[in-house]
Amino acid sequence: MSALALAAGVAVAALTLYAVFGGADFGGGVWDLLASGPRRARQRDAITNAIGPVWEANHVWLIFAWVALFTCFPPAYADVCTYLNAPLTLALLGIVLRGAAFVFRNYTSDNAMLARTWSVVFGAASLIAPFFLGDTIGALATGRYAWTSPFALAVGLFNVTLCAQVAAVFLIAEARDSALRDDFRRSAISATAAVWIVGLVPVLLAREAEPRLFAALLGPTARTAIVLAVLLGLAVMLMVALRNARGARIAVAAEVVAVLAGWFGAQAPELVPGRWTLASAAAPPATLAAFLVAVAGGAVVLVPSLIYLFAVFKIRARG
Repeated sequence: MSALALAAGVAVAALTLYAVFGGADFGGGVWDLLASGPRRARQRDAITNAIGPVWEANHVWLIFAWVALFTCFPPAYADVCTYLNAPLTLALLGIVLRGAAFVFRNYTSDNAMLARTWSVVFGAASLIAPFFLGDTIGALATGRYAWTSPFALAVGLFNVTLCAQVAAVFLIAEARDSALRDDFRRSAISATAAVWIVGLVPVLLAREAEPRLFAALLGPTARTAIVLAVLLGLAVMLMVALRNARGARIAVAAEVVAVLAGWFGAQAPELVPGRWTLASAAAPPATLAAFLVAVAGGAVVLVPSLIYLFAVFKIRARG
C-alpha cells in the first residue's frame, strides 16, 4: 500500500473515531437539553457522569484528523479553511462554549439559576457544533463549498440527529438504575427512527439540487453503505428492545461507520469533488513518510493511554 493511501486511511480512521466518540458527547448534550419528566435531574446527572471523564480525550481525534489534513493534503486544507471558514468557526465556537458551559455548570451547582443558564448554553452549543460540522461535510460534498445551501444545512441537521442516536444508545449502559435505562432506551428508539426520516431529506435535496452527488450516491460502494446503515439501524432497535446494551453500542457504532463509508464511497478518490483529488492535493512523498513514522511512534503512547483512561473511568466503573 502506498504512503498516500496509508495517510488517507489514517485521516479517515481518526475522523471515524471522532464521529463515534465525539458524536456521543455532542448527543449527550442534546439529550441534556431535552431532559424532561420526573427524572430530568437524574437524566442530566447520568449524562454528566458519562461525559465528564472522557469528553476532552474524545476531541483528540478531531485534532488528529485536522493535523493529518494540513500535513498530508495542504492545498485542500488551505481551500477548505478559506471557503468554509464561517461554518468551521461556528463549529469551533460551539465546541468551546460547550466545554466551558459543562465545567461552569458543575461549579455553580449550588446556584440553581446559574446552573440552569449554563445548562441551556451547554445544550445549545451541543446543537451548534455537530450542526456546523455536518454542514461543512455537506458543503464539501457539493464541490462548491455551498455551506448555506439547503443540502448542506440538511446534512448538518442529519448529523445532529445521528449524534443524538449514538448518545442515547451509549447512555443506556451508563445509567445506574432500570428507570433511567428505560428512559434512554425510548430515546434511542425514537432517535433511530428520526435518523431514517431526517436522513432522507439531504438525499431528496441532492436529487434535485446536486445531480452529480446524487449519481455518486447511487454508485455501488455508496449504495451498499447506505443500505447497510439502514439495516444496522434496525439492528440497533432490535438490540435495544432485547436489552442488549453492548450489542446496541456495536450496532450504532457500525452504523456511523457505514454512513461515513457512504460519503467516502461517493467522493473517492476526490477530497473535494471537482477541485481536489487525493493525488493532486497530496504533500511530497517525504512528508507523507515522515507523517506515517510520527503516527506510528505516537500511537505507542496514545493508544495505551486512551485504553487505560476508558478502563479506569468506564469499564471498571460499570463493573
